[in-house]
Amino acid sequence: MQRLRGSRWLVAGAALAVGVGLGLGLAGGRRQGGGGPPAAGLLSRLPVVPVAAAAAELSPPAPGAAARGELAKYGLPGLPQLRSRESYVLCYDPRSRSALWVLEQLRGAARGGPSDRAACDFQADESVHEYHRATNADYRGSGFDRGHLAAAANHRGSQKAMQDTFYLSNVAPQDPHLNQKAWNNLEKYCRSLTKYNKNVYVCTGPLFLPRMEADGKMYIKYQVIGKNNVAVPTHFFKVLILEKLNGEIELRSYVMPNSPVEETIPLERFLVPIESIERASGLLFVPNILKRTNRLQAIMPGHTAELTQGTHDRTL
Repeated sequence: MQRLRGSRWLVAGAALAVGVGLGLGLAGGRRQGGGGPPAAGLLSRLPVVPVAAAAAELSPPAPGAAARGELAKYGLPGLPQLRSRESYVLCYDPRSRSALWVLEQLRGAARGGPSDRAACDFQADESVHEYHRATNADYRGSGFDRGHLAAAANHRGSQKAMQDTFYLSNVAPQDPHLNQKAWNNLEKYCRSLTKYNKNVYVCTGPLFLPRMEADGKMYIKYQVIGKNNVAVPTHFFKVLILEKLNGEIELRSYVMPNSPVEETIPLERFLVPIESIERASGLLFVPNILKRTNRLQAIMPGHTAELTQGTHDRTL
């Protein structure tokens, strides 16, 4: 897997844990405002390839290092923002006021836990700078649901784990019909897979896809809501990484439009080739998974394909 220079957050861990090195240069993903304690939660429990931070510190400075240090004299204006909760890890996008992606590890035991959803409240994520965070007021009267990316029902194992999913950093504006019908069916399907697989990893996020307008040109257009201009995605993706009992890895990737979708439509209709999500989102899944295993099966629309580094490269 890709080795990234370390910080106290060991931010490479989220990608290394399941082979989802999402190509975001996660090193340095600390909470807004500087230091703070190392990330806890799911990130600390996932298997992490050791980061060679100590070795790097002992190495002589590379030519030009002093000049680069001078460039950062007054700090860097922004870095990818990683948040590690008890039950999920997310990378926050300050521009959209939501997450770029959220990564969960689903466990069968958590599906039947004691947590009470009625005791949970949506809340602004105060670890995000006030300029860049969403609030409940942004959603009020907008016509959109506060759609979970890491679903609350996935984390019934403890009240804390479920409450963590109600941070608005784990939420995006979602069409109510989609949220309560077809998307809910997809979330239920993800949970059902824990019965038949050794491990189920789920990566979920928003998409902002282009479409052709009347002038024949392609545009990416999306609505924003509230005084904080929370971006409304045009679509949502969900990538499932299934560790089978026989050691194989199975990949399933779905995209749904952020609009009413009939719940009677089979979920298979929303399967897409993984490379279409990689292209649209700017993330990478397959190359990093293949560094973990050579037994990767991708469930494609209409067929199953065995992916290798060579076959994946030819699709991009």
